[in-house]
Formats: sequence, structure tokens, C-alpha cells
Amino acid sequence: MKYNPKYRGQWSFDALSAFVQCVPPAENYFPALFPKIAALALKLPQYIKKAVPLLQSGQSASITLSQVQISCLLANAFYCTFPRRNTAEPSAEYHNYPTINFSSLFGNWNVRKREKLRAVMHYFKMVTDAGGTPRGLVTFERHCLRPTEASTWRSCKQTMPKLYLSSQGSIESDGAGMLQVDFACSLIGGGVLGSGLVQEEILFLMNPELIVSRLFTEKLQDAECLIIKGSQQFSCISGFSDSFEWAGPHKDCLPRDRWARLQRHTLAMDALHFRQPEEQYSMLKVMRELNKALCGFKAHTPGVDVATGKWGCGAFKGDPELKAVIQLMAAAMTNRGVAFFTFGDSELKDGLRRTHHLLVTQGITVGKLFELLEDFCSVQQKDRGQKLFSFIRKKISCRSLL
Repeated sequence: MKYNPKYRGQWSFDALSAFVQCVPPAENYFPALFPKIAALALKLPQYIKKAVPLLQSGQSASITLSQVQISCLLANAFYCTFPRRNTAEPSAEYHNYPTINFSSLFGNWNVRKREKLRAVMHYFKMVTDAGGTPRGLVTFERHCLRPTEASTWRSCKQTMPKLYLSSQGSIESDGAGMLQVDFACSLIGGGVLGSGLVQEEILFLMNPELIVSRLFTEKLQDAECLIIKGSQQFSCISGFSDSFEWAGPHKDCLPRDRWARLQRHTLAMDALHFRQPEEQYSMLKVMRELNKALCGFKAHTPGVDVATGKWGCGAFKGDPELKAVIQLMAAAMTNRGVAFFTFGDSELKDGLRRTHHLLVTQGITVGKLFELLEDFCSVQQKDRGQKLFSFIRKKISCRSLL
């Protein structure tokens, strides 16, 4: 409160207080932990010698931080010491950046906050324990797609990429070594410091070093993405949304590259948020999603496959069949295979398998598939009951008979 006196009457710490009181005594290590976090925060001048650069809109740029530097920055976020980062009002200096101070996590108690705080406290316990200090680096890269790269869909002669499909497993555990897609919010991290608990927020709780990206990453624009290389997983989790639970510590055994970065590559790319699902059946919207996926897939090391799934298909109301086809097209453009996880949706898995098989056997190019999407969007204006996979199969079958 010494750093933030104007919020003395506004901020509540009931969630933090309730959390500390509800944890069983055998697990309550917080009286020893909180001073350690404070001591880590106070080492800021030792670890951070100059202002952290910003990853601003419209500029491709990268920042590399040590894991120790990240832990120090997050300790300051825990104690809410970052100035001018407590409001998103249009007149605020950092209105176009996510919040970074933890004040919103500490207030408005609910069961979701309990599980989030268990993950956060475990991270700080690990990085402040004697001998547990992580020694690697993490790189944050903002990428912008050039206009000339975003206009070749209709003429693209690439055919469909290799596809692995599973209704079980997850991007994070089964996509090791791949470019792992974070179904991001344009303000990176989404509701991780609030009550949000969908894919991105859960990812940021498993790998809390990702949270520091909120300090310096301006809101992602339509043809931009963020790639994070080297973040460490500290926690295991189970469940999703209201069923989410912290499931204990995780020992990260991934190899490191020559920069001492763990070989975990996370691609944060935000899908469009539709108020009404029918809004997405417009080629302007389809083009936006194609170019967003192209930006992310193009930015990474060639030859690495993509682990993804139902991008933008939950709260953002995206059509899973359309989003799957869009990602296949972007992967084809960048010569990447795709591991696609449907999170228990067997119907989507079977439909995508049949459709992909047809596209491959018929030699359908990205350009031809783009034309089919144009036809589909036109039909959707008259008949909203159409499903994309069945539409594609019907159109290709008709063509093959001619």
C-alpha cells in the first residue's frame, strides 16, 4: 500500500487471506515464504540493471531474460510494486498492456482463486528455496506478418500437411518438442490474474514464468503473435475451468539449448472473439484468422511441427471445423506437420480425419481450399445449418464426378 496509496480503499485481499486460512497446517509454509518473496523483490537493482524494453505493436523484436530475473520481476508483481500499471483506462500510460501487479488475484475470493494461488505459491517456493534457483534463460519474441506475406492464399499450390489426431492427451504434455499453441487473449495471459481458467490461464499457471510477458507485451494486433522459448513447467494440474485443481509439483526434464533455454516453445496467438457465431462466416474474418495462424507458424524454426487444437472455440465462439481447416492451411503454407488434440471431442476428430484424408487423396491445394471456404461463407449467409466438413466433402465429390 506504500506503493499504491490511492488504492487503499479499493483493493481487497480477502482471497489471499482466505487462502492462507484454508490451507491445512501441514501445507502452510507461507509465514516463511512471504519474507523470501519480499527479499527476492528487493534484489531488483541487483538483477535488473536497466529498464526492461517493451515489445510494442508493429515491431518485431525479442527480449531474453534469465529465470532469476523473471523470478525477481514476478516477486515485485506479487507485492504490486510496478507503478502506473493498475488501471486500463484509455488515458492511462499503459492502457494497451495487460495488468501485471497481482492485486486482482488477491481479491474476490472463490474456489478458482484457491487453486491458482496454490500454483503461484509453489512457483515462489521453488525459486526461493536454497539450491532451487533456476539458471536458464527465457526468450520472448514478438513477430509481425508483413503485408506481402498475407496475400498469397488463393495462389498457394501447397497441399495438406501431415496430421496426427487425438481426442485424448494435451498440447502441453503430448506436444513436447513441437511449437505449442497457446489459445491466447490479445492481452497476453487473459484472466490469469483474475478468475479466468481456460487453456491460456491454465498454461500460465503451469509455467508461471509466462506471466512476466504481461509486463512488457503490448496488446497483440491482427497480424502479430508472441513466441516464448524456454519457460519452465513447475506444476501439474488437472481439470478445466471450475474443475481445475493444482495437482502437485512437476520436475521439468526437458533438455536445454545452447542458450540454456528449456526446449519448450510456446506460440501465443489470439483468435477473434465473436459475439454471435455467425459473424465468423465472412472471408474478411477468415482471412484475419488465416494470417494470424500464418504469422505464428511462419515465425518459428523451419521443420518443427505444430501442436494445437480447438483454437478460439470456447468462450470466443469459434467454429471448431473452420478453425481446424484454417490451421491446416497455415501449416501447409509453412511446411509443418500438425498434431491436433480435440480434448475429448471424438466427433471432431473423426470428421477432421475423414476430411483431411479426402483433401490429401484428391491433391487439394491451399488455393483450392481457400476457394471452398469462399463458397462456404457465401452459402452460410443463406443456410446457417451447413457444416464445413460435410460441405467440403460434398463439393469435392461433385467435382470428382465431373
